[in-house]
Amino acid sequence: KALAERSGLSVSYLSEIEKGKKYPKPERLVELAAALEVPFDELVSLHVDEELTTLKAAFNSPLWRSFPFSLFGLESANLLALVAGDPQRGSALLRAVGEVGRSYDIHVEHFLLSALRAYQHLHGNFFDELEEAAVGFRESQGWLSGERIDAERLAAVLRRTWGYRLDDRKLASSPDLQGLRSVYVPGSPPTLFVNPRLMESQRAFVFAREIGYCSLELETRALSSPWLEVESFDQVSSNFESSYFAGALLMDRHRLTGDLERLFAAERWSAETLLEMMNAYGVTPETFLHRLTQIVPHVFGLGELFFLRFSANQGEEGFRLTKWLNTSEVAVPRGFGLSEHFCRRWPALQMLIKRQAELSEPAQRVVGAYRVHFLDDDVECFEISMARRMALQQETLSAVAVGFKVDAALRRTIRFWDDPAVRRVEVNLTCERCRLVDCEERVASASILERDIAQDRKARALSRLVSS
Repeated sequence: KALAERSGLSVSYLSEIEKGKKYPKPERLVELAAALEVPFDELVSLHVDEELTTLKAAFNSPLWRSFPFSLFGLESANLLALVAGDPQRGSALLRAVGEVGRSYDIHVEHFLLSALRAYQHLHGNFFDELEEAAVGFRESQGWLSGERIDAERLAAVLRRTWGYRLDDRKLASSPDLQGLRSVYVPGSPPTLFVNPRLMESQRAFVFAREIGYCSLELETRALSSPWLEVESFDQVSSNFESSYFAGALLMDRHRLTGDLERLFAAERWSAETLLEMMNAYGVTPETFLHRLTQIVPHVFGLGELFFLRFSANQGEEGFRLTKWLNTSEVAVPRGFGLSEHFCRRWPALQMLIKRQAELSEPAQRVVGAYRVHFLDDDVECFEISMARRMALQQETLSAVAVGFKVDAALRRTIRFWDDPAVRRVEVNLTCERCRLVDCEERVASASILERDIAQDRKARALSRLVSS
């Protein structure tokens, strides 16, 4: 009571501090120190008790320092305040999160890429400032909106405008680097090493993305493509922005909108028409389909979508999901923490399994359109899938897919959604969770589904026993 009078703090507040229920802010500590006639430093310590070491480690971790809290209207101090009220419980919570991450082999880069996907979802994967930057750059070069831009014209801009030195020999001569698409070395002049085994469409994207880095003045960047290690969210963000710029530069949104309107207005699905459209832009299947995830929701209002990229080595059973985006409510495969077998009914995986003979060269494509019915969610999506052989690792096959939820808006927009040539397939997330009993593609038993069913029976039996 005497301390309350001297410090100006309430008795109840001091009592809660004494009991460990409240932790005073620095300005309150100053008042307490003055009332107690002791230095401020005697009331604080840089050392933490053993039970709080997890809390200290979390706040000092690369994830905490690099996670983009500001994207979601937060500051790291906001989360610090959440655990400051009860550090022991906050430390226990962070320890639990860390245990989950280690159990599923989740690294800092997974958190950063997840943050990026959440940010894309928040903005409908359409960023007007990047679109306008690409349009402005195209106009500054005197390139028409419907004009195809090839790799050589882009390379000439890098040399002329930013003084780049381009080397297309060195990467192929290094056994350790010949799997990389490009390597950037800063300096005067800057040097961009480009793998000579890239296809023309891949070279165009590499140069367009490099122009994006320069034109958008992105300073933090990965030096190699693909990157060897994700170091910060700024690096992730710069790669995303420059890649978005590249896609918008190569595939002008006004021309693409007109092309898609004509494609969607057709009464029948035509793989040849889609391939002709993609080839007219001179881009890869991944660039083409990923660009659809930006334009189709914004222009046509089909916002519930997913994008998937699988890869597999020829002759092997395993499949890797190396890129994904999901703005829909349905469960689609995800890329980490899932030691289960992806449903082999997915059209993209079927292409990798059954149509390898059609992909003897990197320039060859396999294309298909499907109505994908998700068994557990009872939702249907219209999906376009493409597969090809990788240029740098020709023993590796890659398949990309983009899907849009079938609803009233899609039925009005894509006239051929129910064309008989668009085959309907039923899919699930993994074999371990699937209830189909006559599935020819099954490669593992429904162990997780069976476990859940058994658990539900026990719960219902227990409920009957308790209520009897």
